[in-house]
Amino acid sequence: MSAYLLRRLAQSLLVLLGVSFVVFFILHLTGDPALVLLSPDATAQDIQEFRETMGFNDPFLVQYGRFLGGALRGDFGRSVRHDEPAFALVAERLPATLELAGAALLIALALAIPAGIVSAVRRNSAVDYVSTVLALLGQSMPTFWLGIMLILVFSVWLHLLPSSGRGTLEHLILPAVTLGLFTTARITRLTRSGMLEVLNQDYIRTARAKGVAGPPVVWKHALKNAAIPIVTIVGIELGTLLGGSVITETIFAWPGVGRLSVQAIYNRDYPVVQAAVFLLSTTFVLVNLVVDMLYTYLDPRIRFR
Repeated sequence: MSAYLLRRLAQSLLVLLGVSFVVFFILHLTGDPALVLLSPDATAQDIQEFRETMGFNDPFLVQYGRFLGGALRGDFGRSVRHDEPAFALVAERLPATLELAGAALLIALALAIPAGIVSAVRRNSAVDYVSTVLALLGQSMPTFWLGIMLILVFSVWLHLLPSSGRGTLEHLILPAVTLGLFTTARITRLTRSGMLEVLNQDYIRTARAKGVAGPPVVWKHALKNAAIPIVTIVGIELGTLLGGSVITETIFAWPGVGRLSVQAIYNRDYPVVQAAVFLLSTTFVLVNLVVDMLYTYLDPRIRFR
């Protein structure tokens, strides 16, 4: 187990290194931050001095090496827009993103797993057809459209929930539902397919032949054996929710890392974008490492070498 963990940690470091290089390279293709941050009447000398001060005139590899050395110390530089440490800005917004992603995932699990199980147990019934259609609709609706529709109905027409901001539980409902429904559809379909495969196995027939029927067969025998692909997709979806909440946070003015990243991209605030991507990438890698560790609990036959 320890050798496997060390190998996985080494792979994770390589992934993070690759992510940092790709993001750093792409950001430097977006243009010159000096043209955005300085006033329109800035002279050529002012622009040149700003580039020199910020180190933008250095060769690309020199800039990347400087960034990587600082990142290893937890220093991603200072925001060129806010003149504050970039990592501190991102860390300040991270709890809001974790709150939104966690709530969205809870909604998805609460809806998807029961729906997937019922659809598999009652295959080709009306419940199965309704669940399948709703799952397809959930995956087909664009997040930005769904968010706007929810605001229109529950905020503008019914005046039941706030349309933006963060503070109370009421502020969390609409963005969490918007972000969670797409994930709900995907987990529902995977749960259904996994349960259908397990319910057709010989040991399920044997359990039923011995008189074990109804919920015990489904919950104790079938669900646990179908849980590995479900846990895998949940881990992937959690990482997707953390990194893919940009649209939802923008629509609902949710003060998270996604909204901060969008603003930083518009302002070409390189340090903030790099800190945000690095932090979210690290979270995603750690979540997948935890998912791998759960495999041995769900299926004792799995052993890491």
